[in-house]
Amino acid sequence: MHTGRLHYVERMTSAWQVRGRTLSVERPLVVGILNVTPDSFSDGGTLRGVDEAIARAGAMLDEGADILDIGGESTRPNAAPVSATEERERVMPIVRALAARYPDATLSIDTVKSDVARAAIDEGAHIVNDVSGFRLDPAMARLCADASVGVIVMHSRGDVGEMASYALAEYEGDPVDAVLAELGDRVADVVEQGVSSRSVVVDPGLGFAKRAWHSRRVLARLDRLVAWGYPVLVGASRKRFIGESSGVQLAAARVHGSVGAAVAAFDRGARLFRVHDVAATRQALDVAADILAAESA
Repeated sequence: MHTGRLHYVERMTSAWQVRGRTLSVERPLVVGILNVTPDSFSDGGTLRGVDEAIARAGAMLDEGADILDIGGESTRPNAAPVSATEERERVMPIVRALAARYPDATLSIDTVKSDVARAAIDEGAHIVNDVSGFRLDPAMARLCADASVGVIVMHSRGDVGEMASYALAEYEGDPVDAVLAELGDRVADVVEQGVSSRSVVVDPGLGFAKRAWHSRRVLARLDRLVAWGYPVLVGASRKRFIGESSGVQLAAARVHGSVGAAVAAFDRGARLFRVHDVAATRQALDVAADILAAESA
């Protein structure tokens, strides 16, 4: 049972407030991954320069992405941390160009550093996606509160090099209990520092300090997280547990398994999906959403 400090919201949240915008989560939202890193686990180094990144972003928007999530630091196992300066140099030209080229697009910055988040917000980012769950930089939550941006609070353990490894993937009993307790404490802290509960999305952190069966178990009991009332984001795309279930070793070839995980998560109440393969996920979720809507018609 969840024993963290989290205060549940009063009702199921049907909208997400993100810096002057309201995003409906009554239907699934697809978050397209735009990594501008040389070493991400699946697609590191595939985007060389601003022009290629902008072209990829435009393609994802055409394929149905609702949000673009721009990241400049890898969290693959044993990844070397990068300085705030280097991370800003990687992501800021992309954020700046996207804000100018696609002013209606909703932009998210994937970072654990408040200096990088502040620079991205100044250039037009609407959301901060902190995979540390706002643990690693004590200034991050207050910055997001002051800027009224949307936040994604994810469950993880350890630093950037540890969090996607198995170094801290030890749980007593049902791992869902620990994940909910730890994530609940992180959400409570963010809200206590001034972030509006209407600006919070929660992410169980599949693959982060979790072995394959931990991630599968968290997905299977996603209803417990959905019951908090916050919109739930799931990031299953191309991850190791997909490979273990499907037998597909190459991360970039795990499209079908990733879509399967997204549909299973949608069926259990998730409404945001962080993915590499936008078109396939968009099509599958649109069909699943229409079937769900027909059930209550």
